[in-house]
Amino acid sequence: MDKIIAKNELGIFALGGLGEVGKNMYCIEYLNQIFIIDSGILFPDEHLLGVDYVIPDYTYLEQNQQKIVGLFITHGHEDHIGGIPFLLKKVSIPKIFAAGVAVDLIENKLSEYPDLLSKLQIVEFKAHFTYKFKGIEVSFIRLNHSIPDAYAICFTTNLGIIMHTGDFKIDFTPVGPAAEYEKLASLGQKGVLCLLADSTNSLREGFTESERKIGASIKELFSKVENRIIVATFASNIFRIEQIIEACVEAKRHIAIFGRSMEKAIEIGQQIGYIKPPKGTIIEANEIHKFKPHELCFLCTGSQGEPLAALSRVANGSHKTIKLIPGDTIIFSSSPIPGNQEGVNRTINLLFKHGANVITHSPITDTHTSGHASMGEQKLMLSLIRPKYFLPIHGEYRMQKVHGNTAIECGVKPENVFVLENGEVLAFSETGARIAGKVPSGEVYIDGTGIGDISSAIIRERKYLSEDGMFALVITIDTQKKEIPLEPQVVSRGFIYMKDSEELTKSIVMEAQKFLVAEMKKMKVLNLNSLKYGLTEFLNHLIYTKTDRKPIVIPIFMSVDAKN
Repeated sequence: MDKIIAKNELGIFALGGLGEVGKNMYCIEYLNQIFIIDSGILFPDEHLLGVDYVIPDYTYLEQNQQKIVGLFITHGHEDHIGGIPFLLKKVSIPKIFAAGVAVDLIENKLSEYPDLLSKLQIVEFKAHFTYKFKGIEVSFIRLNHSIPDAYAICFTTNLGIIMHTGDFKIDFTPVGPAAEYEKLASLGQKGVLCLLADSTNSLREGFTESERKIGASIKELFSKVENRIIVATFASNIFRIEQIIEACVEAKRHIAIFGRSMEKAIEIGQQIGYIKPPKGTIIEANEIHKFKPHELCFLCTGSQGEPLAALSRVANGSHKTIKLIPGDTIIFSSSPIPGNQEGVNRTINLLFKHGANVITHSPITDTHTSGHASMGEQKLMLSLIRPKYFLPIHGEYRMQKVHGNTAIECGVKPENVFVLENGEVLAFSETGARIAGKVPSGEVYIDGTGIGDISSAIIRERKYLSEDGMFALVITIDTQKKEIPLEPQVVSRGFIYMKDSEELTKSIVMEAQKFLVAEMKKMKVLNLNSLKYGLTEFLNHLIYTKTDRKPIVIPIFMSVDAKN
């Protein structure tokens, strides 16, 4: 970075979170110090076959570990803390600064990595705390989101104040503690150099509905349902869980919890006092037979159609405890994440087949609201903070672009709005701001517990395999005579059905043999590697010409020596 920003400049860049919704990781570099904000993951779409998570490329942080001051967490969602174990395996982080629920969620996540947890210092901050470093002071502002203890983080420097909103919404009737609007107004009075703000809902006009309104809607639903209720929601949405429990208490229903992440979230919520169910409200799964249908509510994971989650197993009949009864009511208290709609629809169809009533979010029955600010709230934030420069973050490019236009409407000069990509460095000095260059950035694919063991080439091969299959040709070569003594054997998987494609198979084998014989005659010394590469290219072209498909082609040579 020394070559990208000058000695007294301040650099801001993202390793993840720009041009995408997920894997949030933002960095501020100043006076030879790096402050990291969040370390998230991105859940893969259907194109990333076999990939569990996507994380940022940590190369720059690995190269500059000695500069890292700490990791500052805005809140406890997976797209902000899910990458921490992978980061700690690659980079030495002196301290993690987090608050409330996020601390418990991080500790729970790292309990699977005791070697990492034992070396780590987690510092729990509160809204009024400040931390001083060389030329920079870090402070916090409580905001509202769909998870408790969400904070904006402010960095006060000699050049000015940098504010990162984290994920937020303006909720005047929140379920939990109110946002600290007076701090936002005070910050605007002082003058903010640059605002980094959540862009997720920048395409949606008006204001996002209050979480408390959803609670009232859920209570009304519960009062009308006569049979069992199954509610699927995000385990991390502790405020929603709290309201579902309140609705159960009011409707005199007992709750059984299904899904490990849901059980853990409720445990954490109870520990920190956000969830306070009366004694006897939550029951064990093996106790449900003791109660009548109208006395039961099942709270479970699987709102996104995840194949192994509780609701999906209920829908396909494989859940060991819950068997659907015609007349059961299933409430989806969530909206599908982009890319998950197909899985959600599949689950809903199965539920309907079992005779269940399924309720999803609609204008009539409000069972879910977003945790992100819509355009009206974004304008309010911009009007309170009144930043000189604006950097829209956390969103796809179109979301960032529209959020940038909103900032211009609110008085930010067009030349002071920067819609950046991951890796691009925005540098500030006493004379202004400039795009200073790029640091290494990109995507790293996680398959199982490995880090970076899947390259883009492997993803491409998996895509070809899923679409066009595999074609293998097993060839025996006499290395002395440069002949093919046996007829090559064909193995096809997902490409063609051999019994129905004998003519096609024979023609490919014959032409492959001709090619090999001709190539071997050209070689003074037989080079099997060169021969294999040439045959692969030949078969790729031949098969595409004959079938208009591109299977993975694998030539396998079995060499024999006629003298032996």
